[in-house]
Amino acid sequence: MHELIRSNKRRSALLVAGFVLVVTLIGALIGWLLGGGSIVMTIVALVIAAAVAFASYWKADAIALRVSRARPADEHEFARLHNLVEGLCIASGLPKPRVYVVDDPAPNAFATVRNPQHAAIAVTTGLLDQMNRVELEGVVAHELSHIRNYDILVSTLAVTMVGAVALMTDLAIRTMWWNGGRVSRSGDHADRNNPLAYVGFGLLILAPIIAKVMQAAISRQRETLADVSACQMTRYPPGLISALEKLQADQTATHSASTATAHLWIEQPMSGLGDDGRLQGAHRWFDTHPPLDERIALLREL
Repeated sequence: MHELIRSNKRRSALLVAGFVLVVTLIGALIGWLLGGGSIVMTIVALVIAAAVAFASYWKADAIALRVSRARPADEHEFARLHNLVEGLCIASGLPKPRVYVVDDPAPNAFATVRNPQHAAIAVTTGLLDQMNRVELEGVVAHELSHIRNYDILVSTLAVTMVGAVALMTDLAIRTMWWNGGRVSRSGDHADRNNPLAYVGFGLLILAPIIAKVMQAAISRQRETLADVSACQMTRYPPGLISALEKLQADQTATHSASTATAHLWIEQPMSGLGDDGRLQGAHRWFDTHPPLDERIALLREL
């Protein structure tokens, strides 16, 4: 189990490093296509993306809770939930996060955190209705693992990279459209029939898609890490396995979720329901969560 946790952390680090490399290469490609005149534009795009990411990270918990229409969980009405959270926090050495409930019949849960001292977990009423104590403990441990592993920081970095790539490519394509292509250092237009220019233009179009796939890959790695960490926390994998099996059997969409918060939930809240057609494989490239059957199979091997 410890080796699997280290392996997932290494893979996440490699994906983040790959993200940085992609952003750097896209900036270099833009500079080449525009004749070296895009350095300022690239810097501006990165600064804007970083500023947006910093603001989002600082207010991520409040935004996610508000968008999901979460309300504070009353300690008397939801005593079982509070007891589970307190017990797991004491066992893992984490401060108790704020606890919220989302009025939604679909079983699901998410955590949002700036750091362990400013964290919150939210569960739907559907989850509380369908899970027994052991299963609910597995779900809560999964969300606490996200808090302990600082997953929101990694996710915010991934979103930043996607935003930077999208912003740079959009500005570059607009500049190329109005300026007529790459401009040489002497000020004359370069040969527009240069095959490399078309290759570069095609890469600019594909860059946001590549970045989005990499963002989804990072989210999937963090979900797998949280599953394994949760079993380490509870020392009882069958609890989380049973919870994931119930989530797999339930086909109710989480109405409180949105595309902006989809990566936070324990289960893919919207997309993936009924995606069994010819494009099923392509759809999974953009999924923020691994398939539940793969997660269950992995936990059975622990």
